[in-house]
Amino acid sequence: MREILGRRLQRLRDRLKFPRAASRPVSEAGAGVAPSLLDAALTCAAVRHWPVLPGVGRAGADSRRCACPDPDCVVPGAHPFDPGLLAATTDARMVAWWWSRRPTAPVLLATGGAAPCAVSLPAKAAARAVVRLDAQGVRLGPIVATPTRWSLLVAPYSLERLGELLYAKDHVPSSLRFHGEGGYLLLPPSPASGGGQVRWEREPEPRWVGSEELWLPEVEAVVHALVEASSSAPGGGSRLAY
Repeated sequence: MREILGRRLQRLRDRLKFPRAASRPVSEAGAGVAPSLLDAALTCAAVRHWPVLPGVGRAGADSRRCACPDPDCVVPGAHPFDPGLLAATTDARMVAWWWSRRPTAPVLLATGGAAPCAVSLPAKAAARAVVRLDAQGVRLGPIVATPTRWSLLVAPYSLERLGELLYAKDHVPSSLRFHGEGGYLLLPPSPASGGGQVRWEREPEPRWVGSEELWLPEVEAVVHALVEASSSAPGGGSRLAY
């Protein structure tokens, strides 16, 4: 899968006449070198057909402050600003233009619509939930991990469908977050807002061998286990860092 993505990415670069990034492409990531943010953004947009846009990024001499005007930003660097979320695209030329001017910008996925959605929860609770789901034989999709949270990507869902699903629950912990229509998710290998780096706990896989379509479970298949795991976190997980 990595080799296929790498070949597609290089063909895309050649077509755009865009120079190879300083770090190696996806096909060589297995050698221990991470793909560049541009490579990751192009792969998501042009190969996976996921709409992306650059996050606002960091500012200041120590790169600790968010580049947005809010001095108390709670997710420094890891949110849309300029361009706004509605600008998210799968157009490779637009993506290349953005990252050629801001090569360190985080990669944001605009969730919902035809794009994947996600459910996220604190990392320790998520790890327990994943073990439980694996034991139940549930086939999971991609999992995006930061030092504090894991996000399980799922098939697109509507707000109405999500509302009906959650209404049937006795309690939904405040630490459980949903990234649906109008939302966004930070993707690897972006820097995480609280420090460290975003990574794939589980990388995207094809629906079946040779398929162009990626596997994404339905949200109903994972929510029950995630609610149970998040409820068992201290204080329901509500005090854990984003």
